[in-house]
Amino acid sequence: MRFNTIQEAVEDLKQGKMVILIDDENRENEGDIIIAAEKITPEVVNFMLMHARGIVCIAIDAERAEKLNLYPMVSNNTSNFQTPFTVSVDARENITTGVSSKDRATTVLTILDDKTTPEDLVRPGHMFPLKAQKGGVLVRTGHTEGAVDLTRIAGLKQAAVICEIMTEDGNMAKLPELRKFAEKYHLKICTIADIIKYRHEQERLIEKRVTVKLPTIYGNFTLHLYRSFVDEYLHLALCLGVGKESGTSPSPLHTEPVLVRVHDECLTGDIFGSLRCDCGEQLHNTLRMIQENGKGVLLYMRQEGRGIGLENKLHSYLLQENGLDTVEANEKLGFPADKRDYGIGAQILRDLGITKMKLLTNNPKKFAALAGYGLEIVERISIATEPKEENKHYLRTKKEKLGHMIEIV
Repeated sequence: MRFNTIQEAVEDLKQGKMVILIDDENRENEGDIIIAAEKITPEVVNFMLMHARGIVCIAIDAERAEKLNLYPMVSNNTSNFQTPFTVSVDARENITTGVSSKDRATTVLTILDDKTTPEDLVRPGHMFPLKAQKGGVLVRTGHTEGAVDLTRIAGLKQAAVICEIMTEDGNMAKLPELRKFAEKYHLKICTIADIIKYRHEQERLIEKRVTVKLPTIYGNFTLHLYRSFVDEYLHLALCLGVGKESGTSPSPLHTEPVLVRVHDECLTGDIFGSLRCDCGEQLHNTLRMIQENGKGVLLYMRQEGRGIGLENKLHSYLLQENGLDTVEANEKLGFPADKRDYGIGAQILRDLGITKMKLLTNNPKKFAALAGYGLEIVERISIATEPKEENKHYLRTKKEKLGHMIEIV
C-alpha cells in the first residue's frame, strides 16, 4: 500500500496544511493528524476537535521543553509507550478559560514564541505538551518524535500540534479508516518508518573517530571506530584490504563487491563463549572467511540482544528458562522479535567506500534492510555453524519464526 513521500508531507506542512502520520503495526498502529505549530489557527484546532476527536497536544523539541520548565506530568511514566506528556499549560495572557479553540491556538503560539518564559504559562491548563526525545524517530518511534522531525525537515520551528484520529463510534482509527479520512479531507499520509529511512538517507549520522592497525590471529586488520550522533554508541569496522589505513575522511569507492558481515554485539556469545546462541561461532567463522578471501569487512554493531540491550537480553534468557522461546520472550518484555536497525551500519559501509557487497548472513531481513539503504548486494553467503544441544531450540526458533536460513541437525 503506497503512502505519500516524506517530501510530499513536508511540502504540505510548509504550506500550513495538515498531514496524517501513522506508526507501525508493532506499536500503536494508529494515526495522528498533525500541523506545524507555527501554522496553527483556531479553525484548525476546531477541526481536530470535531473530526479527529482525540486529545489535542503540542509536540515540541527537548530544548524548548527545558527552556520553558515543562517537566514530566508524572515522575514515574508507566504508560505502554512512555508517552512523554509534560504538565499541561495555558497561556497566562490573551485567553479566557483556556478551553476554546481560540484559547488553545493562543497557548500554542505562546509556547512557540522564542520570547516566552516559564512565567508566561500557567499550570495546569488545557494544552498538553509532549517532549520529543533528542535524536527523534531514530531514538523513539513515536508520533511525538515523528511530528517534530517533520517540522525540522521542513525548516520550520521544531513543534507540531497533533491529535489522534478516532472513528465516529469512539474507537481508534486504523489504516482503512485513516485512508478514508485522508481521502475525505484531501490529506497526505506518511509513516514514521519512512521518516526513519529518509533521515538515514539524507543526514550524516556518524563520524569516524579513530583508525588503528590491529594484528589478529586472522591477519593484520585495520580497525575503525565510529560514533553515532543519534545515541552516542560506538561501532567498529574491522577491515582487511578495504578502506584507508588512517585518517577520518571517507575512503575511495570500491568498484568490486566486498565481502561484508554486519555482526551485532553479543557479549555472552562473543566474549564468554555462551552456547545459548551461535553468535561467537559466527563471529570467528566470519574472520576466518575474510582471511581466506584476502579482503573484507566485519561491522561490529552495538545492538546487543537483537537491539534490546544486555539487561533485557538476560531477562529474556530468564523467561526462556521458564519455557518461552527467544521470540516469545522478547514480546513478553514488550519488544518486537527483532529491534535492530541497519541505517547506521549502511552509513559506515558507504563511508568505507563500499556500495557493492557479498553479504555474509543467514538472515534474509538483514539482507533486505541493507538493500533498502541503497547498497547493492550481489550475493548472500551463509555462515555455517555447528548446532549444539544447548542452542538447537534457539536456532530452530530463528529458522521457523524469524526466517533464518540455517541447517539444524
